[in-house]
Amino acid sequence: MIRVLVADDHPIVRSGLTGLLDEEDDMTIVGEAADGTEAVARATALRPDVVLMDLRMPGLDGVGATQQITASLPSTRVLVLTTYDTDDDIVRAVEAGATGYLLKDTPRTLLVDAVRAAARGETVLAPPIAAKLVSRLRAPAPSVSPLTPREVDVLRAVARGLTNAEIGRALFIGEATVKTHLLRVFAKLEVDDRTRAVTAAMERGLLPGP
Repeated sequence: MIRVLVADDHPIVRSGLTGLLDEEDDMTIVGEAADGTEAVARATALRPDVVLMDLRMPGLDGVGATQQITASLPSTRVLVLTTYDTDDDIVRAVEAGATGYLLKDTPRTLLVDAVRAAARGETVLAPPIAAKLVSRLRAPAPSVSPLTPREVDVLRAVARGLTNAEIGRALFIGEATVKTHLLRVFAKLEVDDRTRAVTAAMERGLLPGP
């Protein structure tokens, strides 16, 4: 028998889920919880195979409860069942150790199959959730400028056509310091002259275009 604990702050939802799963020959509801703190306590006492976990609950939320349960009860699987499908909610739940993430509009047969899969230790994701995770993983990481703010100041002055001496006076630094900044810029942008440095910086979005 798959022993299930249902955690949700809405009594009607808990009642519906317990009634639905209790009808299955291979499942039994061992307990209910109305918030995250109670979910952790009941899971610790009852050691269910699967916890159906809502995300938004008073006090300790579903993510916090999931993290505590998976840390202390590695054999208990947490299957998130929620109405929320934002990227942050999904990632937080998965990072907390949730085995699966389903939405509350999941058809009954799929929910039942998901509980069975979770009990086997399989990852279960609703199609929209899987799509969001894939999109997030494929998204390019935000670019970080390799140039320091001072190097950008120097390069901006170069783009305006100023000489090293003029740049030094404008930025209140020595001409030798200007040359040092430019050498570092050349190395970082993998160029060997002032014109190419400005062009490369514009191509990478490090400087505004003309």
